[in-house]
Amino acid sequence: MPARPKHLYGRGEIARRLGVSRQRAGDIIDRPDFPAPYDVLGMGAVWRIADVERWIANHRPHLGEPEGE
Repeated sequence: MPARPKHLYGRGEIARRLGVSRQRAGDIIDRPDFPAPYDVLGMGAVWRIADVERWIANHRPHLGEPEGE
């Protein structure tokens, strides 16, 4: 299995980062204030980690910094 790019999140990574289910992550991703995807691949949309982390800092500051960063 290839390593995940260090600058992108998929829906699963967003769900884990937010501590929610993939279904709930989909609801959040669909919000108008959530960043637009960086690209859409065969496996689905991907987002720049920096864009998602900026959104988290503004909308879910209690989550703090991602682990391992």
